[in-house]
Amino acid sequence: MLLTAWSLQWTNFCLSLSTSQLWRSSYLPLIVSVTQLESANCLHQTRSLLSVFEEDAGTLTDYTNQLLQAMQRVYGAQNEMCLATQQLSKQLLAYEKQNFALGKGDEEVISTLHYFSKVMDELNGLHTELAKQLADTMVLPVIQFREKDLTEVSTLKDLFGLASNEHDLSMAKYSRLPKKKENERVKAEVGKEVASARRKQHLSSLQYYCALNALQYRKRMAMMEPLIGFAHGQINFFKRGAEMFSKSMDGFLSSVTDMVQSIQVELEAEADKMRLSQQELLSVDESVYTPDMDVATSQINRNLIQKAGYLNLRNKTGLVTTTWERLYFFTQGGNLMCQPRGAVAGGLIQDLDNCSVMAVDCEDRRYCFQISTPSGKPGIILQAESRKEYEEWICAINNISRQIYLTDNPEAVAIKLNQTALQAVTPITSFGKKQESSCSSQTIKNSDTENDKIVPRATGSVPETEELIAPGTPIQFDIVLPATEFLEQNRGSRRTNPFGETEDESFPEAEDSLLQQMFIVRFLGSMAVKTDHTAEVIYEAMRQVLAARAIHNIFRTTESHLMVTSQTLRLIDPQTQVSRACFELTSVTQFAAHQENKRLVGFVIRVPESTGEESLSTYIFESNSEGEKICYAINLGKEIIEVQKDPEALAQLMLSLPLTNDGKYVLLNDHTDGTGGSPGDSRGAESEA
Repeated sequence: MLLTAWSLQWTNFCLSLSTSQLWRSSYLPLIVSVTQLESANCLHQTRSLLSVFEEDAGTLTDYTNQLLQAMQRVYGAQNEMCLATQQLSKQLLAYEKQNFALGKGDEEVISTLHYFSKVMDELNGLHTELAKQLADTMVLPVIQFREKDLTEVSTLKDLFGLASNEHDLSMAKYSRLPKKKENERVKAEVGKEVASARRKQHLSSLQYYCALNALQYRKRMAMMEPLIGFAHGQINFFKRGAEMFSKSMDGFLSSVTDMVQSIQVELEAEADKMRLSQQELLSVDESVYTPDMDVATSQINRNLIQKAGYLNLRNKTGLVTTTWERLYFFTQGGNLMCQPRGAVAGGLIQDLDNCSVMAVDCEDRRYCFQISTPSGKPGIILQAESRKEYEEWICAINNISRQIYLTDNPEAVAIKLNQTALQAVTPITSFGKKQESSCSSQTIKNSDTENDKIVPRATGSVPETEELIAPGTPIQFDIVLPATEFLEQNRGSRRTNPFGETEDESFPEAEDSLLQQMFIVRFLGSMAVKTDHTAEVIYEAMRQVLAARAIHNIFRTTESHLMVTSQTLRLIDPQTQVSRACFELTSVTQFAAHQENKRLVGFVIRVPESTGEESLSTYIFESNSEGEKICYAINLGKEIIEVQKDPEALAQLMLSLPLTNDGKYVLLNDHTDGTGGSPGDSRGAESEA
């Protein structure tokens, strides 16, 4: 109703502007009198009126400039409104693409925002049309009035001034004619010059006066036409908007309002529950929060098969110095996990299967206990905050070490096997596992706890992705050990390294290899895959590894030298030249460089298991050079392996490639720099071995 009334008021006002009474003015006698006075040579009165008209024209020029600025501001605001609604529409659609950690239940919000995005697009069309109308009917008339009419008056004023100056000069020349010695010829020439100047002045003055007369009418037209255009544009905008949204939006807005109100009701109910919980907490005695409030009455549960809480972890910082760090620990299956403050997920600390736990005295601290490996090697030392927590942690680790969590009724088994929690516990292997296999597997897992962070990444439900990598496959980020950690762990007794590291600085296969190329790489992550038939598995692994690093804020990487020979792929510590990992080149079944980020490269390794089956793992690296060069080197190494069976084919291959000065190793730089990692069209950045 308000819109209709406003539109009628504007329409009536615009109709009133077009009546004949609007254009009648009291200036008309003055304008006519200027011409009459000039024709009668009443120069004094004419020049008095002329100064008034010129002052009016100057004021009109200043006002027109200010009016144009204001109208351009309105037009600019309307253009900005178009851009703003367009950006808002895109931003509403972008909500669906946001990776919210708690995005469950947003389907209604997403569908609502999609509808509002369509509404914004339609509204943007109306705003764009309104902006065009304002430019054509409001801003353009004022610009034309300023550039045409006001400029014409200014130009005629200058011409009138020039004609007046020329007339004054001719009159001065005529006044200097001598009285005694009159020269009729000179007098006649000067008279003609005065007459011509006077005629020119009279003509320019008439044109100037006519322009001033017309300006009085045109200025009123110039003031009204832009406002009429503005009014018609706004009326059309509101009418079309009402026709477009009034019917279709009513039902939608009512449903959205109901949804918002229901969410508000749920919020208020949840807030009431939280207030009740806070009141209950405030009513509890403060002694409840005190550690070891009443040791005698505390109930200790000795049948736990899982436990979580804060513990102090003892870290050795030097030969005789240590520090204690308070961290959140929890058990998951047969593993002890730790989640640092601010981290999204926990990392593996120690495997508890077949381990032992005992109470220890450490640095005059209370409630300390130590977890040892199945081989008896002392492990980590932890401190609980109270006796109840201390005994429950020991009992829980005790029960987990016996693998009770694998039974059908773990609580019943825990009750039967429960024993004192303050004595050292010898692990009992109740499921027929040999001690040798337990020790070897425990050595690998203990090494992993010091260097590896395994973070599961939730994968989507896209069928293609599930065919490449199983959902929930853990990602290993730190397979490569820094040199300082390696030397620290190998100081003292010699141990078996699960990553194939060796202190032998020489690599025998390099001596007999026809290919040796070194690359600087940084290990990003590795994970198990389900297939090696396509390079897409490497691209998907790259995506999941980089996404997991970003989600869990894992930015640390370890630099290594990747040496590619015709027999192996070897990761070497750049500081100690220690071999960190070694893969047979024949076990590399797939390798590829990223299609966009050329520094990312990965390969798939097929490794036989003790069960007779084979496992597939993909390793992702970031290289200082292009990943295509590494792919080319691997491809060349595999070609050398193939042709080594045929001496003639090997000789032809060697002839086609440049060698070092001693004719021993293949040079790759000249080939890879110009071709992006392949010497010809037949070799690319990815290959299926």
